[in-house]
Amino acid sequence: MMLEGVNPVGPIDNKQAEKGGFPEDDLKGQEDTSYHDPFGNEETAEVKYKTLKWWQCGMFMIAESVSLGVLSLPSTLAALGIVPAIILIVGLGILALYTGYVIGQFRQRYPFIHNLADAGEILMGRFGRELFGLGQILFSIFIMGSHIVTFTVMMNTITDHGTCSIVFSVVGMVICMVLSLPRTIKNMTYISIASFISIFTAVMITMIGVGVQYKGGENITVTNETNLYHAFTAVTNIVFAYCAHVAFFGLIAEMENPKDFPKALCLLQGFEIVLYVVAAIVIYYYVGDGVASPALGSAGPVLKKVAYGIAIPTIVGAGVVNGHVGLKYIYVRIFRRSGRMHKRDLVSVGSWVAIGLSCWIIAFIIAQGIPTFNNIVSLISSLFASWFTYGLSGVYWLHINWGKWFSSPRKIFLTILNMLIVLVGGAICGLGLYVSGKAIHDDSSKTSFSCANTAD
Repeated sequence: MMLEGVNPVGPIDNKQAEKGGFPEDDLKGQEDTSYHDPFGNEETAEVKYKTLKWWQCGMFMIAESVSLGVLSLPSTLAALGIVPAIILIVGLGILALYTGYVIGQFRQRYPFIHNLADAGEILMGRFGRELFGLGQILFSIFIMGSHIVTFTVMMNTITDHGTCSIVFSVVGMVICMVLSLPRTIKNMTYISIASFISIFTAVMITMIGVGVQYKGGENITVTNETNLYHAFTAVTNIVFAYCAHVAFFGLIAEMENPKDFPKALCLLQGFEIVLYVVAAIVIYYYVGDGVASPALGSAGPVLKKVAYGIAIPTIVGAGVVNGHVGLKYIYVRIFRRSGRMHKRDLVSVGSWVAIGLSCWIIAFIIAQGIPTFNNIVSLISSLFASWFTYGLSGVYWLHINWGKWFSSPRKIFLTILNMLIVLVGGAICGLGLYVSGKAIHDDSSKTSFSCANTAD
């Protein structure tokens, strides 16, 4: 669906922006403003979407981002050493705060944006819409697949490989599919809260477990000599830990007051940075260079089962939350302006179920094809999070400030900063694809589509 009147090259003027990004001529004779707002007027709607409060938005983003990301960070310290890894965790976290703020600015300039495809059309026309839309749905499906992988690892750990791993994967897929049935993000916030409590508790148990089991401080390195392959694999783990940005446009679109988005963003990034630093340092200090990824595997034979059991809500819930972003993109793309999204009839509900089932089946296939947690995390970070969290935000800023890049010392500084952010995104993507591709190619310990894969 082409959004007529959108300038694919330069930014629109302020008067145009206030109208939602469309020239006045395109609005003549149109009383329906649903192009400005993807959900239109919801006063009489059966299903209301714009009901999200800022703290609910923040909890949703925490559940989406923190779940699997925190579990891979202790191994990052083992690969890089404590000092370089902590600098990268904090630095990339602060940069993610800034790029998230830019996403909010871009959406405020173009209030009709609901997803990355809308943003892509503003930047690159129809080609941009299709490219960015494809990227968003692939990103969501790969994230869904990573949660199926983790669910399988969890079940293998708790049951001591009680049955074929493919069976566990199917069970995880079905549970996630059922929980994906609500169409509004507000209904997802309950899952988000459960996911947050779950991962926080599991991390605390893991830290206590390693503190009791290991003496600590004996097998750690402040800095570590390594090679490009191992170093950049560690970097992609950090990038994955800050991968919530893909959902920001959709979350802002469903907020009661979109201007409150910076509050939700600060809640997310503040919590993330503190938790990541504390958990990574504590777990790595006690376990040392042999720390597992996911880190729950380092808690000891008994406690790791307890930790994985408590982590079930986040392993499942965060997959559902991330999946909802991709499912909603497809749903809005099909039914935007039709009024169908606000109904509870067979077509509306049936379409949502069919979209969810199709995406979760594809995610299952990906999980079986790349059944190693670190490998799938590295691939996701390199191919998608590199741009969605970092690179594209620099492009957004350069677009909305077109013609003003060197208008003042402050603008010059921000222009240079955002150009560097674009370069950072490109570097993470290029180098990350190399190391993730090499890891998948060289991984001989796992077998795709096998009952023996995805061991703990």
